[in-house]
Amino acid sequence: MTATPAHLTGNYAPVQQELTSHDLPVTGAIPPGLNGWYLRNGPNPRDAASGHWFLGDGMIHGVRLTAGRATAYRNRWVRTSKFTHGARLYDGRGGVDLTAGHANTHVVRHAGRTLALVESAFPYEIDCRPGHELETVGVHDFAGRLTTPMTAHPKTCPDTGELHFFGYGGLTPPYLTYHRADAGGELVLSRVIDVPAHTMMHDFHLTARHVVFMDLPVVFDPDRVRRPGGGMPYVWDPGYGARLGVLRRDDPFGEVRWLPVEPCYVFHALNAHEQGETIVLHVVRHPDHAVGAGLGRGLPALWRWTIDLARGTVTEEQLDDTPCEFPRIDDRLAGKPARYGHATVAPPPGAGPVPGALLRYDLSTGSVARHDFGPGRIPAEAAFAPADDRPGGPGWLLAYVYDAATGTSDLVILDAQELSAPPVAMVHLPQRVPYGFHGNWMADR
Repeated sequence: MTATPAHLTGNYAPVQQELTSHDLPVTGAIPPGLNGWYLRNGPNPRDAASGHWFLGDGMIHGVRLTAGRATAYRNRWVRTSKFTHGARLYDGRGGVDLTAGHANTHVVRHAGRTLALVESAFPYEIDCRPGHELETVGVHDFAGRLTTPMTAHPKTCPDTGELHFFGYGGLTPPYLTYHRADAGGELVLSRVIDVPAHTMMHDFHLTARHVVFMDLPVVFDPDRVRRPGGGMPYVWDPGYGARLGVLRRDDPFGEVRWLPVEPCYVFHALNAHEQGETIVLHVVRHPDHAVGAGLGRGLPALWRWTIDLARGTVTEEQLDDTPCEFPRIDDRLAGKPARYGHATVAPPPGAGPVPGALLRYDLSTGSVARHDFGPGRIPAEAAFAPADDRPGGPGWLLAYVYDAATGTSDLVILDAQELSAPPVAMVHLPQRVPYGFHGNWMADR
């Protein structure tokens, strides 16, 4: 008898119902200034089977908060062409079908559109209007101008409103393309970046003057595509090397400066900013990456990379030894100095019981605040919801938390400035929310 894979058991197992529930029970008091949707995306295979955690059909779970009440919970699969018509590799014109992705990794808002993202395909627009919440509008390819996949981790410049992103992949060059959409949502720039191979580039960095790409040694292996059972077609290859590519924003077709770092893998960047003639990057760094098993053999932790542009060097420094992932900031400080960053402590598939926690890093002093959720209570990624108009000011952290003892999930709201204090509120959900990836607080205003 074949054992069920770890990524389909426990709270990694998918749910099979799409629900809409109103007037949810709450413990504590929801801040009355929180008016909007908390949305979180993640893999939820419709047939309850997938070759890897990363490959399930996208499902968005949302909680609506209004005037101190939790007025609704809703979960919906993203109706991609793969979901509605089955998996397709080619589009009928000889190209890869970029509409046939999973749309399972992130959900972001830009220029009035809410987009469900996966890095191997086009975005899908989601309807958040009253009465239509979380229904799929359709594929969004920027009026036909986008011809590559779109990263699940685009960056919005807080000064210009531009959306910066990239697309990677393909069996033949070009393997990487940098894109920029203006504040109105029009794709205005696409530029090929020359890299020697197709590597799994999940995230990148934005600063006031630069974008920084991470060309790291998780390399596409075509032989794995042909293996039975699916899975991720990538291998850890430290011989490929590891490097950071620096491009000036004011010269987007200019030279990319490549600077070597020690071989490692980074799923997620916390933030980056300019500091004189240096660029400071904060990342959750994996010492290696075993794609077939989910995470690598070493544990991820917070590191700082400092690029000296004058010398052409990178200084690498580990800041903490607590294993963590899913780093987030107040997104209004993207590309600017951000004093605080947050990360999640949770077990990877098959890791067994690990106490769940959220961390708040003071990047100026090095201190770390921690919120422990108690035995068997595991948080997902926490998104920051601001309390006022001051970037870096007060706010709340919102995260789905799974309780293994009861098999239930809550939306937990914490005061970001008093992280170790008890939750401000817990919204009790009508069904379990499986572990997933990324989301955002979508304020009405």
